[in-house]
Amino acid sequence: MTYCVAVKLKAGMVFLSDSRTNAGLDQISTFRKMIIYERPGDRFMCLLSAGNLSIAQSVREILQVERLDDGDDAEPLTIWNATSMFDAARVLGSAIRHVYERDGESLKRAGVDFNVSMLFGGQIGSEGMRLFQMYAAGNFIEATGETPFFQIGESKYGKPVLDRVINPDTPLDEAAKCVLVSMDSTLKSNLSVGLPLDMAVYEAGRLSSDRITCIDENNPYFRMVRSTWGEKLRQVFDEIDRPVWDGSPTEVPLMGCSTRSQPLKKISTPQEKLI
Repeated sequence: MTYCVAVKLKAGMVFLSDSRTNAGLDQISTFRKMIIYERPGDRFMCLLSAGNLSIAQSVREILQVERLDDGDDAEPLTIWNATSMFDAARVLGSAIRHVYERDGESLKRAGVDFNVSMLFGGQIGSEGMRLFQMYAAGNFIEATGETPFFQIGESKYGKPVLDRVINPDTPLDEAAKCVLVSMDSTLKSNLSVGLPLDMAVYEAGRLSSDRITCIDENNPYFRMVRSTWGEKLRQVFDEIDRPVWDGSPTEVPLMGCSTRSQPLKKISTPQEKLI
């Protein structure tokens, strides 16, 4: 399993991935799930992958040379000549289908699902930034203002903080901090996600990035985020009033304040009906 998250904001984009791959309880390996394609001044693209590692690696390898022929006299599309991120995503979808056509049947006979999902985002030329979530069939959806982030892999533990913090107007550094908290929550709750992490932050319009880093257990900033988030979360939790059960005066009663819903009825004899 893995956890990857990508965020698209007005100010730029943030990408974060872990690097743990499990092939059993006693076989834990490290493989990077992020790859960056960059031609400074022309295009910046970032690809994150989750699912079957062999499939993801094959897709990444084929994507380097994949050519999508639209059937006209135009030059076949590649990720390096595509004039929009949408067309680049189409090339990626073609690469996924290419791997399925090659390996899908043999995987099925071996009882292995064709399981891969990817996040693909960036900017080409003067077009605005775009972010896509790719599926195993090679189809995809695009991030919008209402849905400014995508997650793949073990996403449930890190989603609540993203839902509460991330919106299109979130500053880039705030979003970077938020996705690290999201990753920390996932690391805390799931052993199939692990360090080191790969992180890339892209500023809108630059068509290149120098904010790319690898984060391990000794990274000072990530260690600070982990300890501070845990301490502050516990502090806020302790500041919330406890429920009152003995009828003592309180401004926030838990019992007996609803006119619509009644407390659960107790069953005390074998003759009583449930309904």
